[in-house]
Amino acid sequence: MRYKLIVISAIISLIAVTAAFKQDKKQSGYMSLYASMYRKAELSFEKIKSYVETPGFSHDSLKQLIHEARIQLKPLDFWLRYKDPVNYKLINGPLPVEWETEVFEKYEKPYKRVGGGLTLAELAIDEGDSSGIEKYLSYLPEAFEHFQADSMQDFLSQADHFAYCNRLFLLNLSTIYTTGFECPDTSRILPELQAMLHSAKQVAQVYSETFEATKMDAAYSDKLELCIAYVDRQAKSGYDHFNHFSFISDYVNQLYELNANWILKNGFRSKSFNDYSLNKEALSIFDKSLYNGQNTKGIFIRVNDTNHLKEIAAFGKLLFFDPILSGNNQRSCASCHIPEQYFTDTSRKSALQFNHNGNLKRNSPSLLNAEYNHLAMQDGKFYTLQDQALAVITNPQEMGCLKEDILSKVMTVKDYSKALKKLSALTPKKPEPDLEHILSALTYYYSGQIQRASDFDLAIEKKKVLSEEAIEGFNLFMSKAQCATCHFLPHFNGVKPPYVGSEFEVLGVPDDTSFSHFGADSGRYLINPAYETAFAFRTGTLKNIEKTGPYMHNGVFTTLKEVMVFYNNGGGVGRGLNLPNQTLGSEPLGLTEQEIDKIIIFMKTLNETIKISRPVKLPESRKKELKERIVGGTY
Repeated sequence: MRYKLIVISAIISLIAVTAAFKQDKKQSGYMSLYASMYRKAELSFEKIKSYVETPGFSHDSLKQLIHEARIQLKPLDFWLRYKDPVNYKLINGPLPVEWETEVFEKYEKPYKRVGGGLTLAELAIDEGDSSGIEKYLSYLPEAFEHFQADSMQDFLSQADHFAYCNRLFLLNLSTIYTTGFECPDTSRILPELQAMLHSAKQVAQVYSETFEATKMDAAYSDKLELCIAYVDRQAKSGYDHFNHFSFISDYVNQLYELNANWILKNGFRSKSFNDYSLNKEALSIFDKSLYNGQNTKGIFIRVNDTNHLKEIAAFGKLLFFDPILSGNNQRSCASCHIPEQYFTDTSRKSALQFNHNGNLKRNSPSLLNAEYNHLAMQDGKFYTLQDQALAVITNPQEMGCLKEDILSKVMTVKDYSKALKKLSALTPKKPEPDLEHILSALTYYYSGQIQRASDFDLAIEKKKVLSEEAIEGFNLFMSKAQCATCHFLPHFNGVKPPYVGSEFEVLGVPDDTSFSHFGADSGRYLINPAYETAFAFRTGTLKNIEKTGPYMHNGVFTTLKEVMVFYNNGGGVGRGLNLPNQTLGSEPLGLTEQEIDKIIIFMKTLNETIKISRPVKLPESRKKELKERIVGGTY
């Protein structure tokens, strides 16, 4: 008996060793694929390094070597950009310096992220900047070596890494890879896209051979094949004729759905901060729940009961229209963010100051879709919508109410007092009526006013058909007009994949349409003083853009045509203003009037249907001076 047990044990051990050997062999195949791609890119970087050490090297020849290096680098994008986006920016960063506060760093002071590598070196060549070429290329060796460390091997050995790398890859296919965001030469965009897609097919095949238990579904592989064939066909006609709409609608978004379902089926778990905001339950890039930018519920974040949420929204709605929140009881949130005007004020460049002494320096932005920004206000001053609401209510130039008066005034209204006591019971950490309950009810109310997705969103998901002019406008938006290098899908705002930070741009917006000078409002600089942040403002959403003029932070332009002409002419610098740190390209885009019209037709398809209804009356206060309040205020 003992002998039999020994034999059985030996057989089991042999089987286990054999299985482990087979698995190691398979994993070595996957690792070998990565190592092979890595080595090809490394060799191309070494060629560049050797060439720039040659006295009197040719800029044209160097640019060709950079193009070759980019083709070798792009297959690695799949892993590198996800694994360590900060180091990746030193290899192929789009900007020399970025000051971004990411969602998982919200409560830290913004810090400087330096960019370098291929894109910036190529731009330096075009500008004849020899020192810039040397500087940007100097970052490459150390940054790239980082991706050969043991941590990279550990990363690749975990089955779930592929699903999340692939998700980011698909999101980038719909945003940065086809727009010229980090490719200065547009003739190179489609060749690089082809290189990425063909390598993605190979990576998926080898992954499935290595991790058989969680291999990719056949439906995904089939759709990817069709996507590659489509891009190969489109590439023959050149970038100017690339159909971005069909690429995203017919292929990328459907691949995203297949990948999302695969993540759910296998119960994959992310260990990366890159995925902090993304919702793995979202099955479409254009799902409103794709990522979370803000907690619209505030203190009510744990409340999920439908009836309770309706009560919170109803309470918030009354408060939104009630001038009780202002210092003089004459101004409400709805005074400047008029629901019938898509929660902004389309009648003026900027609202009156609280004391009627002139106007505010900034336009009132629409509150719709505000929850899809990680930072609130046009200068990104606030981390939460609730902090923003409090700042507006207590600002002497806006609503002029003392912070200590807000709750006490609201509690003088019997209906409000009753509602607050009931709702505060839903928040165990603050079981008594508090200012936070008021602010959270406000933000939850206005964040729930979108009733229907835009025509564009519906068309992407095959639920509606757009006109040919609108589709042509979108394709121009994504390419020649360069709009999509700042306004990223799905919300056409400054939040790009993996949707963990809000971007700011320096456009050179003038104070008047004669372009005599740009304004004194230094924007983001007031929050984070730096050369790059001077006159920078958060990139706002283009959803409902037709309905939310006037435009820009100061409301200087009254029509979309004026805005498009401004961009087409190269912003403020293109019109002769002196602004050395402008991030918008100053060279004219060369858009024709017909092309501009088509882009505007497309932008109108971003309109959404909203809920518009005002309270019939406001509940009565026991205080005499609060009895004459008017719904929406008087100014």
